[in-house]
Amino acid sequence: MARRGKGKWIQRNEAQWRSLLARFSDSGLSVGAFCGREALSTASFYRWRGLIERHDGGEALAVHGKSPFLDLGAVRGEAARGAPVELRLDLGGGLSLHLVRR
Repeated sequence: MARRGKGKWIQRNEAQWRSLLARFSDSGLSVGAFCGREALSTASFYRWRGLIERHDGGEALAVHGKSPFLDLGAVRGEAARGAPVELRLDLGGGLSLHLVRR
């Protein structure tokens, strides 16, 4: 999003961001100078550039800022005592998080 005027924001879609990123590539400007000229926040610029690059690399484009919550439930009571719990989460880009409770 970019600010236009006092407190007003412009919400752009993927096609509009792609157009902005193409103009940036042709501009020869730094990110800060381009964002200043176009009234963009640098945070939005970097976020959208990353989203689009990942999308073009074969991953889905996730345009929502919030990730969906996945409730795995609670491990509690006597049934869980002594039973190991293992969780592996693929974070993408070759990173994974592996949690083990023994």
